[in-house]
Amino acid sequence: MHRFTFHRFWAIVLKEFIQMKRDRLTFAMMVGIPLMQLMLFGFAINSDPKHLPTAIRSADQGPMARALVAALKQTDYFTLVRETASEAEAARLLELGDVQFVINLPADFSRRLLRGERPTVLIEADATDPAASGPALAAARAIAASVLDRELTGPLARLRSKAGPVNFAVHAHYNPENITQYNVVPGLMGVVLTMTMVVITALAITRERERGTMENLLATPVRPFEVMTGKILPYIAVGYIQLTLILLAARLVFGVPMVGSLALVYAVSLVFIAANLAMGITFSTLARNQLQAVQMAFFFFLPSILLSGFMFPFRGMPEWAQALGSCLPNTHFLRIVRGILLKGSGVAEIMPEMWPLLLFLAVAMTVGVKRYRQTLD
Repeated sequence: MHRFTFHRFWAIVLKEFIQMKRDRLTFAMMVGIPLMQLMLFGFAINSDPKHLPTAIRSADQGPMARALVAALKQTDYFTLVRETASEAEAARLLELGDVQFVINLPADFSRRLLRGERPTVLIEADATDPAASGPALAAARAIAASVLDRELTGPLARLRSKAGPVNFAVHAHYNPENITQYNVVPGLMGVVLTMTMVVITALAITRERERGTMENLLATPVRPFEVMTGKILPYIAVGYIQLTLILLAARLVFGVPMVGSLALVYAVSLVFIAANLAMGITFSTLARNQLQAVQMAFFFFLPSILLSGFMFPFRGMPEWAQALGSCLPNTHFLRIVRGILLKGSGVAEIMPEMWPLLLFLAVAMTVGVKRYRQTLD
């Protein structure tokens, strides 16, 4: 039996370094993925979202109402983007997702406040993501108490109330009980489809090339386009099976309301599945082995989870992270699915999110087909 020798040991170490030098893509992924995680978790992820778009519907132009609106404009939690004149307009803004909150001040707000009657301010919130609205609602109560107490000075000091000079009534639309599963479970559709479609497609084609069966297949009269579409179609069927299972579990196990059309969910999912399959094809043409294919897929999958609004509030991220997340198909797919299931959105309501999804599909398909043909040639 041979003893351990440093010479043979060092030879193996040098051999591994040489192999690592030759496989530069794998080494880059080993360094790049931890750096990406560090940047995303360190700078992009924020569980206390601020600067949330808010609309004001004020029927009172009195001094107390103006003081409260001015205070809300100064806070970091609310960004007043619209002043609405009707209840229908406010409801439309919430349905489209243009605003997170609508703050309603009644016509007799200042008069009732000066009479010590604690007027009610109605805050309508888009509660499809409970984590995004909770801290802001708590801040609104604190802001109203501090600002209005400053206004109630001198003879008006007697109007200050330990419970606060204003009564806040919160109307949480689409998820009135703030049930987290209503937000998470529909989002799992995009996460599961992204993970399986990209990874499995990249692995399947890369494995064919490694084993040499791809060349044997192309030696037959089958055309490259027929090979590509024939390989993609079974995965589309698998994607629809996954989608159906998640929808069944969402309804039967978690009780997620399904207000909108399931047929529309299936139609939109076809575009999303095709976009992820196109990314898988592109990764398969870049990777030289299955390990590289998995690493590339994970490099795409990680930001698709963290920057899409699935795990953390999208509006809580900085602008550069929101811009990056808006380039990912999962971001728009999650908004579409949640809008259909929780809000009952139709074709007109989801079109602002469909265009980026279709654009990503067109770009990914073009690059994937072009790279695929170059690889086969």
